[in-house]
Amino acid sequence: MTRMKAALAALVPCLCLAAGAAAASPTCTAEPQSAWLTEAQMKQKIAEMGYGEIKVFRTSTTGCYEIYGYNKDGVKAEVYFNPVTGEIVEENLN
Repeated sequence: MTRMKAALAALVPCLCLAAGAAAASPTCTAEPQSAWLTEAQMKQKIAEMGYGEIKVFRTSTTGCYEIYGYNKDGVKAEVYFNPVTGEIVEENLN
């Protein structure tokens, strides 16, 4: 039983890290990049939505366009967009 407790104790931090990583970036699409809006098109949509001072614009590993910048109210925002539709999938305000 001692080995089992040790194995479980070692496994728990790994599971927590995996859950945190999964929660950090939502899945936005499984569509191929050929179906995505171009970066220029997406940046234009983002600007039209009122986001500004974009510090980071990138493609996430989970099929999203991801930005770090400010929303129209001047609040820091981390936003994930569906790259096919341009819709917001998740917005985290700081």
